[in-house]
Amino acid sequence: MAENTPLLKGRSTSSESKINDSKLYLAVFSAILGNFSFGYSLVYSSPVLPQLQSPDVDPRLRMGKEQAAWFGSIYTLGAAAGGLGAMLLNDLIGRKLSIMTSAVPSTIGYLLMGGASDFWMLLLGRFLTGVAGGMTAGSIPVYISEISHKRVRGAMGSCPQITAVTGALALYALGLVLRWRWLAAVGGVPALLMVVLLVFMPSSPRRLIKLGREQQAEKALRWLRGEHYDTQVEINDIQHSINTQAKVTWSQLATPVYYRPILISVGMRFLQQMTGITPILIYMEPIFAKSKVSLPARYDAAIVGAFRLFAVAVAASLMDRAGRKALLYTSSLLMFLSSLTLTIISHTTLCPPGPAPLNLTTSLDYISHDAIGSALDASQQTSAGLIPLISTMVFILGYAMGWGPITWLLMSEVLPLVTRGVASGLCVAVSWLTAFALTQAFVHLVEDHSLFVPYLCFTVVCVFCLLFTAVCVPETRGRSLEEIENYFRTGGTFTITRSPSTE
Repeated sequence: MAENTPLLKGRSTSSESKINDSKLYLAVFSAILGNFSFGYSLVYSSPVLPQLQSPDVDPRLRMGKEQAAWFGSIYTLGAAAGGLGAMLLNDLIGRKLSIMTSAVPSTIGYLLMGGASDFWMLLLGRFLTGVAGGMTAGSIPVYISEISHKRVRGAMGSCPQITAVTGALALYALGLVLRWRWLAAVGGVPALLMVVLLVFMPSSPRRLIKLGREQQAEKALRWLRGEHYDTQVEINDIQHSINTQAKVTWSQLATPVYYRPILISVGMRFLQQMTGITPILIYMEPIFAKSKVSLPARYDAAIVGAFRLFAVAVAASLMDRAGRKALLYTSSLLMFLSSLTLTIISHTTLCPPGPAPLNLTTSLDYISHDAIGSALDASQQTSAGLIPLISTMVFILGYAMGWGPITWLLMSEVLPLVTRGVASGLCVAVSWLTAFALTQAFVHLVEDHSLFVPYLCFTVVCVFCLLFTAVCVPETRGRSLEEIENYFRTGGTFTITRSPSTE
């Protein structure tokens, strides 16, 4: 095909205009219920830790610094194990069944935590919910990208992030009124609902074609696109993509078409975690308790959770308009500015009040000046107490606009089809192993050096995020999966351009 040959000819453009996305939305909704459960379970420790550290809790469940660090971080270790499981299951049993299987460790984990009578039950339950979270994180973005057409893939690719944030907000809101055992009981419901709905959803058409089941793939595409959609064009494109790829050998992994997208995906998942988003979410209430905020810490956490949902919704509306790289630049800059502010205020200490004046004229004047000074001091403390909250909200906004959803989306877009199942599991495993090390160290860093040291590290990482975006990340907005693969195969240029009428 010539370089200036339109990718989509007249018949495919006409067919795209007849697409009915209603059933696609239903399939996506069924899958992303797993992300709701993931977001809920990730931040479960935020309202639960203060309850389990209180003096009136059962001594067998009471947590000190070391126990709290493990309870917060073992989730990410489980997510790494789940990512490795997804690496195997994605290609062994398929994307849809991998997502459904995640409900097993999720349900068992919540049952253990809800009925815990000893600390080990809390740890094991948290680990198992982490396994489920890692499995969904490694399978759902791939499933969504393979059932979506490119016109809506950006918006659909942001849905896992939106529902994960919704799950976290639900946990923060329920944490205001429910005790930790009831929070665990509620957490098991979304995964069970996900399994029920996914039974009626189609498998990935790309996987079906790869297995030689073209009739089933055609049936799945017609269900996803509508009765009037010409499925043959899309089937031919997918079949051509599969036919041009043989089984990958270790020597072939050294070629740019494979190692470049894998390194980009792994690098983005590593940097995403190094920004500090996971420990901030997991320890949000304890962090606010140490930051001298104006409101009670649990209300600050709920406010940030609600704002995070708003930020992700805004990011989803911009995903296919502003472009991936523009949003990543904006995301890195906002996170840098907010983490720098948090670094400065965590290092700044209030000066102690000075001695009273020696020559006061009357006691009335003294009382008057003292009252005014107290009022001004209270006002300054109230204003200063809003800075950590506002800075955290800006950090969450920045993360939600780019490094949150786009990292997931790009992973599912740039990875070659032949390596997508294994490589996506590898990305998730690297991401959560990084999160485990960072979350485990966070509690000790805060206890030994205050919040200043971790915030300073997060600020430096945001600079690396800017550089990585500029040097390594390609723009994938408006490109088909086949065009993106061709980008890496040809050394960095999209060789198939589209005509103005097609655009």
